[in-house]
Amino acid sequence: MGRRKITDEKTVKQIRGPGRKAKKQGEPTFPKELIQTKSTEKKKVSSRGKQRARKRLQKEELKQTIKKKTKLKTTTKRQSDDDDEEEQINGYTDENQQWLKPKKKKELFDNNGTEEEPMDDDVPLNDEFNEMESTSEEEEDDEENDEPKLDIEKQSKKLREKQRQVKERSEQELLTNIQQQEKVQFPSGQEITKEVPQADLQLLMHRIREVINVLNDFKNKREINRSRKEYIDLLKQDLCNYYSYNDFLMNKIIELFPLAEIIDFLEANEVQRPVTIRTNTLKTRRRDLAQALINRGVNVDPLDKWTKVGLVIYNSQVPIGATPEYLSGHYMIQGASSFLPVMALAPQPNERILDMCAAPGGKTTYIGSLMRNSGILVANDANKDRAKAIIGNTHRLGLTNTIVTNLDGRHFSEHMGGFDRCLVDAPCSGTGVIAKDPAVKNCKDEKDIQRCFTAQRQLLLNAIDSINESSITGGYIVYSTCSILTEENEAVIQYALNNRPVKLVETGLEFGVEGFTNFKGTSFHPLMKYCRRYYPHLHNLDGFFVAKLKKYSIKQGHKKESETTQKKTDQITDD
Repeated sequence: MGRRKITDEKTVKQIRGPGRKAKKQGEPTFPKELIQTKSTEKKKVSSRGKQRARKRLQKEELKQTIKKKTKLKTTTKRQSDDDDEEEQINGYTDENQQWLKPKKKKELFDNNGTEEEPMDDDVPLNDEFNEMESTSEEEEDDEENDEPKLDIEKQSKKLREKQRQVKERSEQELLTNIQQQEKVQFPSGQEITKEVPQADLQLLMHRIREVINVLNDFKNKREINRSRKEYIDLLKQDLCNYYSYNDFLMNKIIELFPLAEIIDFLEANEVQRPVTIRTNTLKTRRRDLAQALINRGVNVDPLDKWTKVGLVIYNSQVPIGATPEYLSGHYMIQGASSFLPVMALAPQPNERILDMCAAPGGKTTYIGSLMRNSGILVANDANKDRAKAIIGNTHRLGLTNTIVTNLDGRHFSEHMGGFDRCLVDAPCSGTGVIAKDPAVKNCKDEKDIQRCFTAQRQLLLNAIDSINESSITGGYIVYSTCSILTEENEAVIQYALNNRPVKLVETGLEFGVEGFTNFKGTSFHPLMKYCRRYYPHLHNLDGFFVAKLKKYSIKQGHKKESETTQKKTDQITDD
């Protein structure tokens, strides 16, 4: 049998109430501020809530006026059935009644506690009523959760409103200025001459941009009696005054670049290119060199993806040309654009290679490191003093396969030949390195350019003659200049194509602007697109030109032609 259930009252434990001490304690007391009942509580109304209430009152009054006017309409229609003209009061119709819904009114009190007075009987327009209707639902949703705002919230709201107004004003002013400046007033010749000695650079730049804007939309923005040539002449004169160029060089720049790039190119020439160094792979690796320079307080980074040996230096606590790493030949201070012709040449080990214009030896030592001190490398320069720099750099960087010569490159093929590859970094006008040498802006003229390209033609023809066209691995010539002018670049290559058995091939460089196949009415070889151009404002490099040629056979009579052309060019240079 199971256990017996205990039902005795004596056995059941009695539940006791609060003790004596608890009975003596009184009820808890609260401050008067917390004892306010719901009936006495008054909800504070914010300024935003008051605005919403005003709008609701306006809408209610508007509905009543519409209803009255619709009633008048119906009565007038019944009285005058014969009249076809229907008068609409303030543009409202009976369709408005479908979307007009009555809404609850709430009492609204001002700060003084007085009830808000109703608005006037003036009826707003349809668009205002529509705006009030569209915003009413959102306002009612927000009103339930509306709470009194802090001072900082009110201030931020005012600040945002001011910023919005300022932005609207500035946009409006900009639109008005654009409308006023659609047609630029062309200054007279006297005004131009007056402004030249006392030119305000800011006003001058403003006029340059205005003229470029007119030339971009010449049909609509020009003055009626002004030709395009007059605007270009004004632009050229202003650019010469602003950037301190002579007329000849500025005319070449305007012909070379589109109007949108002229200012970018000229501004890039006013800024120095970053300092770059090339790692000597015969003695160290780029990673080890970077770590060593960082330990000495040099801020250094890899140059770019297209080179595996270049480093860019932002700032340094020690002189870059006097570190132990530099003196021991771990790197060479060299511009990034100077890497490109050697990369296009692509020298191979155990080849015979000629560097015709080698001083001071940056490209020569790069070629030697790629050859891994094998084969024969001839470094030539016509200037004996500059040839000493080649000797110093080859010793410092540890090259053992280099022969330094001091011969005139225009007659080099008479002394030596049979090379697999040749690099011709020809002396030029320097129009691509204006940031390094600002004197180029004023000192170059047409005769200087003519002297340069005649010497460049002679150097390139002799380089081609010194190449062995039957070479298994080579037969290539790379021509490069630090100039941007077509007379020194595409025109020289075209001259070599017309007078020697060579053809243009791809340089193998991953980036760069293609060479010109047509320029100002002059047509060049279609394969001139294989050449590569580099500009300061596009690639952050010095202005450079690189072309690669392949020699394929020897034609009879070329030696006689070369002798006659050399005599003619010698006469031109002597004159």
